[in-house]
Amino acid sequence: MAEQRDSLRYLNLNNSLKEWKIKGELILNCNCTVFCPCVVSLGKHPPTEGYCQAWLGIRIDEGLYDDEDISGLNIGMMMDIPGNMGRGNWKAAAFIDERASEKAYGGLVDIFSGKLKGTTGLFKMLVGEFLGAERAAVEYKTEGNTRHLQVGKKISGAVTPIGGASKESNVVVSNTEYWMGSDITVAMADKGKVRAYGRVWDFDGRSAEICQIDWHGPN
Repeated sequence: MAEQRDSLRYLNLNNSLKEWKIKGELILNCNCTVFCPCVVSLGKHPPTEGYCQAWLGIRIDEGLYDDEDISGLNIGMMMDIPGNMGRGNWKAAAFIDERASEKAYGGLVDIFSGKLKGTTGLFKMLVGEFLGAERAAVEYKTEGNTRHLQVGKKISGAVTPIGGASKESNVVVSNTEYWMGSDITVAMADKGKVRAYGRVWDFDGRSAEICQIDWHGPN
């Protein structure tokens, strides 16, 4: 509870909107039984199960919050969405790399709650309840084509691109207007387990995505 109170305190510390940018890679695994329809429908088509439950991981290769370097940090998130993505009423929580400085931690909470607008500003509009944020050991690593995310004992995930006609290339949905990025690599979860905030999810074998991200804010 103390960590949740600390995270909410950070949301109100500063009314000014600091500049930020994040370049890196994002992976996501949800409960959809086939590739997530939200990518091409932009949230207008319902998820395959009628609701969306998902975890995601972000590897920040290059990043800046105000004058604070956030390169090399990792982020985990979980999202619980009751229907079509575009209709809002999401619940979300963030897990911030325990290596982050105090300033970086506060900035990343503000970024991933949508407070600092820009690419993640849609969270401010769509998330009805921000469950909280906390420091955690967030490990993001790549082995071959498989990406792994480990957030303490709360998220344990691994995703691998699906096979295509050419073994040399991934299956990619390109030139989309999806909020994460224009090119989404189609993947499947080798492992997708969440044990956090009262959720017990197992999404092994379900839909997954890999995306190179280039985000910024507040504009």
